[in-house]
Amino acid sequence: MNTMEATVKPALQKEKGRSLDVMEVLIYVFAALMLILIVYPIYFIVMASISDPAAVANGQMWFFPKGFTSDGYQELLKHSNIWIGYKNTILYTAVGTLLSLAINVSAAYALSRKDLVGRKAITLFFIFTMFFNGGLIPTFLTIRDFHLYDTFLVMVLPFSVAVFNIIVARTFFQSSIPGDLWEAAQLDGCGNLKYYVQIVLPLSKAVLSVLALWTAVGYWNSYFNALIYLKDLDLYPLQLVLRNILITNQMQSSLGTGEAAVIAMRLANLMRYSVIIVSTLPIMCMYPFVQKYFNQGVMIGAVK
Repeated sequence: MNTMEATVKPALQKEKGRSLDVMEVLIYVFAALMLILIVYPIYFIVMASISDPAAVANGQMWFFPKGFTSDGYQELLKHSNIWIGYKNTILYTAVGTLLSLAINVSAAYALSRKDLVGRKAITLFFIFTMFFNGGLIPTFLTIRDFHLYDTFLVMVLPFSVAVFNIIVARTFFQSSIPGDLWEAAQLDGCGNLKYYVQIVLPLSKAVLSVLALWTAVGYWNSYFNALIYLKDLDLYPLQLVLRNILITNQMQSSLGTGEAAVIAMRLANLMRYSVIIVSTLPIMCMYPFVQKYFNQGVMIGAVK
């Protein structure tokens, strides 16, 4: 029996090792395919922004730029209002993200406390707003009556509450912050505010970084609120400035005639890709700095 076991066990282990090796190879192949599917569109846009528009339109550009040119970026940077849009968008993103985190995380912590009176009713009230809202016209009238229309605050204050973020952060606090910490803090004479600031927040870097990234991306890409609630060009965010530049160039190319129309059309096609790079590159540069916490916290709080 011992001889048989000594013969069978190594064979089973070897077979198991082979199956694991095959599965590992399949996982790596699948991950590589997913990486290519995600990275290649971004790479294509970068190459297309410095290639001849005719080569891109005819499908001649795949991996390397054809007819290298930087005319799209040069034409785009000629517009002085693009720097105003950058400044406004950076301010909206920075202020809006900090304000949103302060409001949503504080609300989430309060809802995670079992000693909060009416916690379930308040939570249901928050969740109700995810499915039903007043609509665009009542929101516009409310913003106008509060004298927020065409001001800096209209881009960061009225839309700072995100119920989904509150739910994610609340679940994180409930599942990841031990209740014993609060009891120990009370023994040391720690109050609610001090416990929240000095103990809970430092232990919540993972979920805070995830919420900060989600919120910052939302503010950076936001243009609809500016389109509705802003009329001062000096307050326009980058996305709206780029939109107006593209529309202007397309109108010039469609109204022009002869060689001027051809040149305008070529610049319009180049600028389509340049606009994507200019508008997304800064927010993409943020990701490496929060990647460590993002990987740790993207699923924390998502599942109770």
